[in-house]
Amino acid sequence: MPKLWQKGYDLNAAIEQFTTGEDIVLDDELVPYDVAGSLAHARMLARLGLLTPDELARLTEGLRRILQLHQQGGFRLQPGDEDVHTKIETWLTQECGEAGQKIHTGRSRNDQVLVALRLLAKDRLLEVWEALLQLCQTALAFAQAHEWLPMPGYTHMQRAMPSSVGLWAGALLESLLDDLALLQAAFRLNDQCPLGSAAGYGVPLPLDRAYVAEALGFAKVQNNVLYCQNSRGKVEAAILQALVQVMLDLSRWAEDVLLFTTREFDFFALPDELCTGSSIMPQKRNVDVLELVRGRAHALLADQNQVLGIVLGLPSGYNRDVQETKRPLLHGLALTLACLRVCDLVLANLQPKPDNLRAACTPELFATQRAYELVQQGVPFRQAYRQVAANLEHLPDVDPAAAIRAMTHLGAPGNLGLAPLAERLENEWAILEGYKSRQVNK
Repeated sequence: MPKLWQKGYDLNAAIEQFTTGEDIVLDDELVPYDVAGSLAHARMLARLGLLTPDELARLTEGLRRILQLHQQGGFRLQPGDEDVHTKIETWLTQECGEAGQKIHTGRSRNDQVLVALRLLAKDRLLEVWEALLQLCQTALAFAQAHEWLPMPGYTHMQRAMPSSVGLWAGALLESLLDDLALLQAAFRLNDQCPLGSAAGYGVPLPLDRAYVAEALGFAKVQNNVLYCQNSRGKVEAAILQALVQVMLDLSRWAEDVLLFTTREFDFFALPDELCTGSSIMPQKRNVDVLELVRGRAHALLADQNQVLGIVLGLPSGYNRDVQETKRPLLHGLALTLACLRVCDLVLANLQPKPDNLRAACTPELFATQRAYELVQQGVPFRQAYRQVAANLEHLPDVDPAAAIRAMTHLGAPGNLGLAPLAERLENEWAILEGYKSRQVNK
């Protein structure tokens, strides 16, 4: 297939294969977004008089036909297509004649791929956002249902103080809500329209960049045309950094569940349908789906580091190195979404074992509580600490449920503050719906 840049010579086949890289596979996801960007760009060109009404109509029909073919599996990139932008323009030229040759007026493949990636990232981030809120909703319900169920709290992997299932689930909820703030910041950074920046230095045409940004549902135009190109990789890294924070929390929670469902702990159970088995050991029930969550957190960290490594130290302007940021961005978004959904499924089906949890609240958990009882009797804390330390074998049995209810300061097991968190979660759902309503249907 002729290349958009071709000027009378054939590219060496090995160079073509190497420079195309994974794009003929990855760009399949970009087809609807390149179509959307091309439609908005064509309408803007028509407003400037650079396309006739008939040419705009033919291009619009052609682009919609591409989208229809793609949805039916009939528009797929093949070796030699180079990328989605070349394939679409070549198809339009074949089907729409001279109008197809005009569609690239005022833009470069540089800003064309930028806008397609930004549109895709907006959609994917909203999916991640929704899945994260759904997991928060499940964590809230789990915390509310088991607010007063005692369990041991651990430091240094050793039993430390009385805790509760509600506190443990609430910690996941609050950490994910903090992650959401980072995700929203990355979304806003991405929500800028780079189309019209061309190769990074603008064009001698009165492009209406604000019209295109509004037509595509962006919050604003990304102003400086050189920064548009310099921001490729920077925005991707910000998105991946936000996703890494989500996966950090999922990985920690997955590790907890893996421990707490072992025979040694036996605090929680999962139904058989969420567990796999062994090809050699008949008795095995493996919660290995969470081992994969734990492992994929590291894979996402690698995606982030790859993008940062690629863009670090690049000179201003477009450099083809940034082509290599596409795969880790798409991979990271898909990976995080899948992990959020599977963790929600696991948490929704996780069953506490109350008798085992209470039995694990052995007397040493209440040593600190005993020290504070002495403090309330007027004994200085350090003296109370040493007195309890010297008599650990004589600690009395304590009702663990009463112990956690006694810790009533804000955020402690006896005062989780779930009602304000429920209100905050409701507000976050409303914010998400507002963003979704502003998305442009492709």
